[in-house]
Amino acid sequence: MSYGNQGDGGYGAQPPGGGYGQQPPSGGGYGQQPPSGGGYGQQPPSGGGYGQQPPGGGGYGQQPPSGGGYGQQPPGGYGQPGGYGAPQTPPDNHLVAAILTTLFCCLPFGIVSIVKSSQVNSKWQVGDYQGAVQASEEAKTWWKRALITGLIVNVLVLVGYILIIVLAATSTPSYTY
Repeated sequence: MSYGNQGDGGYGAQPPGGGYGQQPPSGGGYGQQPPSGGGYGQQPPSGGGYGQQPPGGGGYGQQPPSGGGYGQQPPGGYGQPGGYGAPQTPPDNHLVAAILTTLFCCLPFGIVSIVKSSQVNSKWQVGDYQGAVQASEEAKTWWKRALITGLIVNVLVLVGYILIIVLAATSTPSYTY
């Protein structure tokens, strides 16, 4: 079975006068670069362009001078996520501990801890990495405060009940018949 005269080139051969991928010899066309040297793949001779960094530095592709980069951690723990490898995980939001201390220990401090822990993921998603770390630390501080306050209050309540029982038992007159 044959599909017409294939000639020398086969299926991919271009017609002799031009074809789909050829540009007209006049210098114009959709895929041809202008003779001035500009275009998508070349930088303009003025030195500017999308691929070059400004002379003063500070471009989007440069790492900050404080450290951090591919595989490096700046001092202090969390930093900006690295390159194309596995992204860093956001800091722990301490939400479980915040909820448990709110329910069982101290309601006001636990609510503050829940609010701070809910800010961790939202700050991380918008790129506020230092704010996420700070919110994580504050959430941890507040649930610990709630736990300590709850333990102190529960111990004081237990001591108070014991005192009431002891005082009630000693002050009750005994009647003998």
